[in-house]
Amino acid sequence: MYRYKIEELKKWKNSDTRKPLIIRGARQVGKTWLMKEFGEKNYEKCAYINFDDNSRMAQLFSGDFDIDRIIQGLKIESGVNIEAENTLIIFDEIQECPKAVTSLKYFYENANQYHIITAGSLLGVAMHQGTSFPVGKVDFLDLYPLNFKEFLKALGEDALIDLINKNDINLITVFSDKLKIYLKQYMYIGGMPEVVETYIKNKDFNEVRKKQEVLLQAYEQDFSKHAPNNVVPRIRQLWNNIPTQLAKENKKFIYGLVKEGARAREYELALSWLIDCGLIYQVNRVNDCKIPLSAYQDFNAFKLYLLDVGLLCAMAKLDAKTIIEGNDIFVEFKGALTEQYVLTELKTNVDSPVFYWSSEKGTSEVDYIIQIGRNNIPIEVKSSENLQSKSLKSFVQKYNTKINVRTSMSNFKKEEWLINIPLYLIGNIEKLAQ
Repeated sequence: MYRYKIEELKKWKNSDTRKPLIIRGARQVGKTWLMKEFGEKNYEKCAYINFDDNSRMAQLFSGDFDIDRIIQGLKIESGVNIEAENTLIIFDEIQECPKAVTSLKYFYENANQYHIITAGSLLGVAMHQGTSFPVGKVDFLDLYPLNFKEFLKALGEDALIDLINKNDINLITVFSDKLKIYLKQYMYIGGMPEVVETYIKNKDFNEVRKKQEVLLQAYEQDFSKHAPNNVVPRIRQLWNNIPTQLAKENKKFIYGLVKEGARAREYELALSWLIDCGLIYQVNRVNDCKIPLSAYQDFNAFKLYLLDVGLLCAMAKLDAKTIIEGNDIFVEFKGALTEQYVLTELKTNVDSPVFYWSSEKGTSEVDYIIQIGRNNIPIEVKSSENLQSKSLKSFVQKYNTKINVRTSMSNFKKEEWLINIPLYLIGNIEKLAQ
């Protein structure tokens, strides 16, 4: 399995301004695999330390932050003779040892010759529990489930990926039916590494669903294991309610659907916990289309999505037969799967926050807005071949945006005011929306 983040890690290794690196992401998205794979392929030696239930490392970091002493302890623990010039040091589940997080500041200031990568699924949660975080002394890299191109790569479709990367629209159109078939499979399977591996191994969608359900159960167990007891019930309620929220025509999150009479303040901690764990994405509304978009957020209006389209498919209990029966997978669920897919493609391919827009009266809505360069680009997601774009048109008339995108199952088409990008190419929006 190949992850494109490997290329970013190579740049980090060779950077003159390199800092200790923290990889952020939910459990089971492949952080440990990525760190080990990068270490094995790009360093002579790799010293792997797992802090989960590791009392020796808790003791090692409980003293002062003398780097020589810490390095000696890491050599003994890992069994690797750590040398700054040829060894990658990996701290896994670092949130289990808050002082190890703090130590990154001293590695950066006093011993920056060492190459250190860390990961922690619950690090965002730990930061809110009083951990002394080394602000400005670390780099970050966000890891998500496999995106569509990584899925194709895992299936051995290198030639299709080359085609997509070259943006050869005419040739891509020739193979559009094949890409649509893979897209349907991806929207059911998703990008969780273990789930993708299960599919590659036996091509059985029933086994895929079983693996997805195991992952969902593991996340629910994490709620009880790691979250404060008084917050756990609300986390569960909120988590399990997301498919219900997305099944609505208007997908704005409504607390009253979680529990009758519920108020935002009752669920603030639960919401923060799920976001900090990387299990859900919050897309805020903007009430204007000026730069920067973040300055025009309405924090009281937002939509919530899961981290992975396949897991949403599993939570909604959509049957595997939807894959082979026309375009049902795209129109089921009020187009929520398609919106979920587009969001994850934007998050993994575009270095820009994602927002949505709706009119004050709620009569018009644009699914997503992102900023690329100096342009704010509205994106309308179409789950079927019905390509009417009334909301997008009213948005363009109101804000006179230069680049406007509709993504659908139709082929690439550039019109006077609108670019239609096929769903399977939306990850290439930065190249195509020009």
